Amino acid sequence: MSDPVILLENVVKRYGSFTAVDNLSFQIAPGEIFGFLGPNGAGKTTSLRMMLDIIQPTSGRILVLGSQSAIPVRRRIGYLPEERGLYKKMKALDSIAYFAQLRGLSRADARRRAQTLLDEFGLGEFARSKCEALSKGMAQKVQLLSTIAHEPELLILDEPFSGLDPINQQTLEDLIRNQRAAGRTIIFSTHVMQHAERLCDRFMIIAHGEKRFEGTMSEARSAFAQRLHIRTTATLDELTALGGVEKIRIEDNSGEETTYEIELEESADPQAFLQRAIAAGIAITRFEQAGATLHDIFVALAGDDEDDELRAAFRETAA
Repeated sequence: MSDPVILLENVVKRYGSFTAVDNLSFQIAPGEIFGFLGPNGAGKTTSLRMMLDIIQPTSGRILVLGSQSAIPVRRRIGYLPEERGLYKKMKALDSIAYFAQLRGLSRADARRRAQTLLDEFGLGEFARSKCEALSKGMAQKVQLLSTIAHEPELLILDEPFSGLDPINQQTLEDLIRNQRAAGRTIIFSTHVMQHAERLCDRFMIIAHGEKRFEGTMSEARSAFAQRLHIRTTATLDELTALGGVEKIRIEDNSGEETTYEIELEESADPQAFLQRAIAAGIAITRFEQAGATLHDIFVALAGDDEDDELRAAFRETAA
């Protein structure tokens, strides 16, 4: 197995009596898109800054590209901070080229690369525009292009979708996929679940500085009970009598039929439930199995009213 691109072991960060990151351990494989998920204030940015050696952990071990500090390998890393910022009077092309030169490109190569990226992302006509004259979305694109101009092996993106309109969010998703296709490793933090669900090979959920889950979407869903959406003329009591039902809720009772959301017991088989319904003479015009969404998982694990039993199950899964 390849050495991890990023490795954290038992990392803790304290500020006085406040623990911002609490015993955090995980690793990221080469070529992986890894989502670092959590609500605001969960410890995501603190963790990313420790990986980059911007701040030091209180205790624990961090390896980045095989190095105990990101500083010696910084030219192999692209970092987009949460706090956006460009030199306002600098032109878009000059800004991208400047950051590329800081990471080792020659002046001529940096400018060629900057122009290529601006053309590729629809900003070629704004190459000579000052950053202060660009729209917010354009300025964020320029900063992102500054992050990838030197073709880094590892991209660390802190809340990259923040403030982008839907079109530019899609552009960024495409860029992340293209970077992975080129063999790069990407870690990005977010509290918007849709992006992570579409992009991530694996993800981690962090809340109050603690890891709540690490793994794939299928692994996360397996800890949730199966849910069914069915439409039928049957009553609540008739469906409950079939067995294997943990909870049942009416979604729509307009018309002659009713749509129910049914949460099955942990060991229950959805197909067996359907077979029992047919055997009981219950007519079903809609039968849909629905796994938990990443939003469901996130709320259950990172929300203020999380289920302690569910959290314990996820900790066991992540162990």
